[in-house]
Amino acid sequence: MMASIGEFDPLNTRVPATKIEVTVSCRSLLDVDTFSKSDPVVVLYLQAVGTKEWREFGRTEVIDNTRNPDFVRKFVLDFFFEEKQNLRFDVYNVDSRSCNISKHDFLGQTFCTLGEIIGSTGGRLERTLSGIPGKKCGVIIFTAEELSNCRDIATMQLCANKLDKKDFFGKSDPFLVFYRSNEDGTFTICHKTEVIKNTLNPVWQPFTIPVRALCNGDYDRTVKVDVYDWDRDGSHDFIGEFTTSYRELSRGQNQFNVYEVLNPKKKGKKKKYINSGTVTLLSFKVESEYTFVDFIRGGTQLNFTVAIDFTASNGNPSQPTSLHYMSPYQMNAYAMALKAVGEIIQDYDSDKLFPAYGFGAKLPPDGKISHAFPLSGDSESPNCVGIEGVLEAYFQSLRTVQLYGPTNFAPVINKVANCAAEITDGSQYFVLLMITDGVISDMVQTKEAVVNAASLPLSIIIVGVGPAEFDAMEELDGDEVRVSSRGRLAERDIVQFVPFRDYIDRSGNQVLSMARLAKDVLAEIPDQLLSFMKSRGIEPRPALSSSPLPALHRHI
Repeated sequence: MMASIGEFDPLNTRVPATKIEVTVSCRSLLDVDTFSKSDPVVVLYLQAVGTKEWREFGRTEVIDNTRNPDFVRKFVLDFFFEEKQNLRFDVYNVDSRSCNISKHDFLGQTFCTLGEIIGSTGGRLERTLSGIPGKKCGVIIFTAEELSNCRDIATMQLCANKLDKKDFFGKSDPFLVFYRSNEDGTFTICHKTEVIKNTLNPVWQPFTIPVRALCNGDYDRTVKVDVYDWDRDGSHDFIGEFTTSYRELSRGQNQFNVYEVLNPKKKGKKKKYINSGTVTLLSFKVESEYTFVDFIRGGTQLNFTVAIDFTASNGNPSQPTSLHYMSPYQMNAYAMALKAVGEIIQDYDSDKLFPAYGFGAKLPPDGKISHAFPLSGDSESPNCVGIEGVLEAYFQSLRTVQLYGPTNFAPVINKVANCAAEITDGSQYFVLLMITDGVISDMVQTKEAVVNAASLPLSIIIVGVGPAEFDAMEELDGDEVRVSSRGRLAERDIVQFVPFRDYIDRSGNQVLSMARLAKDVLAEIPDQLLSFMKSRGIEPRPALSSSPLPALHRHI
């Protein structure tokens, strides 16, 4: 218990996900009942990542006698941008009381990802049902909406009075630890205040926390607060605890928001024990923040660009030891990283055209070295159609260019930054994926490029492949220390670096390796997009209507 307090890292705790409500309708379903129309129900299955197994998640109600049902019962799903959440919807005609779905008539099915529903225009996706050979099964329509309590941010301030003295010399050094309760009765740490030195009557700084981190949207769920006395060696002394709930806290400063801090051990031992002090809520306010989903539904497109390392240190592509080796049996690390990240981002990019570049190669016909050549071979149009198109262009380039060097990042970063600089109104957000096997040769120029790009709608993901030491890369990943160049600090942290080897599944399951990689490198993108929008005062546009829109896209 004690250790978990010391190790609590507010950046890496997993806040319960945004909850998305999916509404389902069907049109022109098959008629299978002889004397009346069908009685349809829709069953949703979710796919497990590693095993690919489909598990039933839930069912709509049954609507009698219709080929065009609008179901009332909705599916509420946890949404993780960084995961590929595969969904399968099966439609059945219910013709008996049996709960066993296989006893009913199958009317068709469709597959999609949760990202596709959210990323489609106005959060409305229409799909053709299939699965019965030779028959038109009709269409199924999904709309996605974010549940509103996901976006609230609470700011509160607390103080304490007459806390127990724990230190032999001087008074206590108190701090508070907040936990939300889980469905199964366990507690998850969700906030820790700063330590106030040498006082039994501390006043803590106001702090801000997402409401869903505090109670996962259930306002009456228990919130437990522990009071500790800080010790340098990490063995913090427990002063006492109290419980409250989001609903109680939201009433603000009043006589009910004064809590007795109780220490169960002391209470058991001492007959005269009253409490170990009190904690008072001084202020509480709640504000609504825009979310990633608000911007996507308002029409913001994610623009995905890829840059691949073609330096000689990768090894000769025709040799099995090369990081670029094209085996007929399995993907190399470059292809895996590209597919893992690209397949998730493509759901939020309506035209599915992805610019793709290589760097560090000699190009035909004259052997000129380039650090930003289009894999398509066409300098006028670096776009590839879909992730498969990027992979094809990558494999084709390996056959035509000569791997060379050095490993220069700045030219590609500047190229994408120039495009991002043209569209800063919030309608586009650029994500550059760079895959490399080694140490950067132009670190000074790359830092300059990153600092310049930090004020633009751009995030950079760097995936290191192969066995090299990637220590220098950590300098670019601003998690610990913000990147700086010539005395200027980057305005935002926009670079996320990971070595692919940390994610490889030991049993050789490539699907699992790719899911783990994507989960980690993409997890920061929604917050990076929000930090840009907030810094520029950009608000999401109202959710688009789902009528066809003229193409707003402009690509590199």
